[in-house]
Amino acid sequence: MNDDPRWLTAEEQLVWRSYIEAATLLEDHLDRQLQRDAGMPHVYYGLLVKLAESPRRRLRMTELAKYAKITRSRLSHAVARLEKNGWVRREDCPSDKRGQFAILTDEGYDVLRRTAPGHVNAVRQAVFDRLTPEQQKSLGEIMTIVAEGLQPSEAGADLPWLR
Repeated sequence: MNDDPRWLTAEEQLVWRSYIEAATLLEDHLDRQLQRDAGMPHVYYGLLVKLAESPRRRLRMTELAKYAKITRSRLSHAVARLEKNGWVRREDCPSDKRGQFAILTDEGYDVLRRTAPGHVNAVRQAVFDRLTPEQQKSLGEIMTIVAEGLQPSEAGADLPWLR
């Protein structure tokens, strides 16, 4: 067995560094826009969007953390800040004493509605207006492949004998 690392080729290194630079700049761009327009970072905006899209604008905290790809501790801190702003409230889960729901308040929904046009404009200007329709399609396909490869498997999902 060969334990030598598979170093990136010069071309792969250029692609990787371009990706890192673009991802960092894009996240910074979106954070600045959302801080300016709504006083919240991009990750908080994503939480509000997910809650707005959920039935009754509510989701279990564990599901919200899984969606956002953040730890429960980081989510708890984010929800505490959103609660302080009056945009989210927590509610205990009646069927599970340890579980909690995050619920988007009417005020949070209004903030999201006011903030969404500026945010979509920032996304459009930073990404979609710079790409052809073919490039947009390719980017979507590529990011789907990368994301699927990084998704944690459900317990036993990769062990067919456990099904």
